[in-house]
Amino acid sequence: METQVDPLKDDLPLMANTSYMLVKHYILDLDVDFKSEVIEGVIVLFFETGSQYMKTSKEDCQSQLDETCKTRASEACHIPVTNVSACSSKMEYNDFAVCGKGEEDTSDKNGNHSNEEQASGISSSKDCCDIENHGNKDFLLVLDCCDLSVLKVEEVDVAAVSGIEKFTRSAELTDVSKELENLRNRIVHELVTLPADRWQEQLYYFTRCSQAPGCGELLFTTGTWSLEIKKSGIRSPTDFPHAIRIWYRTKPEGRSVTWTTDQSGRPCVYTMGSPINNRALFPCQEPPVALSTWQASVRTAAGFVVLMSGENSAEPVQLQEGILSWYYYVTMPMPASTFTIAVGCWQEVKQQSFTAAIQKNTGFSLPSSQVNFRWHEEICGHVEYPCRFQNPAARLQAVIPYRVFAPWCLTECCEERLLHLIPQCLSAAYTTLGTHPFSRLDVLIVPSNFSSLGMA
Repeated sequence: METQVDPLKDDLPLMANTSYMLVKHYILDLDVDFKSEVIEGVIVLFFETGSQYMKTSKEDCQSQLDETCKTRASEACHIPVTNVSACSSKMEYNDFAVCGKGEEDTSDKNGNHSNEEQASGISSSKDCCDIENHGNKDFLLVLDCCDLSVLKVEEVDVAAVSGIEKFTRSAELTDVSKELENLRNRIVHELVTLPADRWQEQLYYFTRCSQAPGCGELLFTTGTWSLEIKKSGIRSPTDFPHAIRIWYRTKPEGRSVTWTTDQSGRPCVYTMGSPINNRALFPCQEPPVALSTWQASVRTAAGFVVLMSGENSAEPVQLQEGILSWYYYVTMPMPASTFTIAVGCWQEVKQQSFTAAIQKNTGFSLPSSQVNFRWHEEICGHVEYPCRFQNPAARLQAVIPYRVFAPWCLTECCEERLLHLIPQCLSAAYTTLGTHPFSRLDVLIVPSNFSSLGMA
């Protein structure tokens, strides 16, 4: 039986086996339906093999197996070949489904990758040899999720993307049919490791790859806190598909989003940030090591505004009559829990004369001594990404570009009382904390039942 967790009292279980596979980029393509109170669509995940896992050569693994067999009982070392070959794909799927439901199984629920092993980053010889040699020990990819209806999982054929050849020139193919899966993973590797100054090209090809055709469905099962995925015959995370597509939908009672009405009585939905982060919004990885970038396209009925954590100020595109699409992206690797979304009949609050004054930085210039201090003292020590700190103008930007959104009934109040406070607050934050790491900011007046401080 699965352990019952009270999110208000207990720590959330970190199910994702990030030591073996690590999400580097998400692409979400979603529809928001206020009638059914469901967000439905597709998410594509791009992986790198986990830094704690190194694919062991057959010779190394065989030597480990031989050494292990000396210390194990003989019945544990001599596995009849007939038992392995007799396992049909149907049998494998049934075994997998039973294990996913938390019933008794000889392996642990994460497919030989326990949370203790993830935390320590140590993979035992048993894990290595089971993954590499035992025919009935397929690798399990484990993602964190809760309150989601997963409909389908498939491998994405990134090799079918036109122009993707530039990422495969260094690959040496001797047997195309045999090496095609390795080629797809090589493409994903080249794509996720592009240097930061090629971020636009990277986002372009991420998008193209996310639209590529599927090349085979993957077996999956969902538990209370996890989504487990496997591909029959794949026993190593290195060989597991590094680009997968998941069709899913949220549930109205899902604990990651709140469906409610704003102060004007109009429907809206927003992420709460707690008690379970975004696990009920999309399948993800939550351990602290899992930092990723993302892109998201969200469609909703005309009249609604989609706000999201993103580096761009999205403008709606009309797809068809009555349907708008909003697109955001993030190039700074961040935890999946920082993905936020709010959809409602928000109105942007503007005051033209005030906005013009802010754009000229009137009243918010810093003393020259403080400017020099910032320029010499702020040194980046983060992972590589298109960092705005490298731009001298950004370092001296006391007030970053921002927008203010509110329900229509509060727009006048926000214009009178809030607009003049925001630049002062941003300038004070700059003086105290230094350059703002993001290039822009959206401020939303949330409904009064917003109860989460999870992102504080």
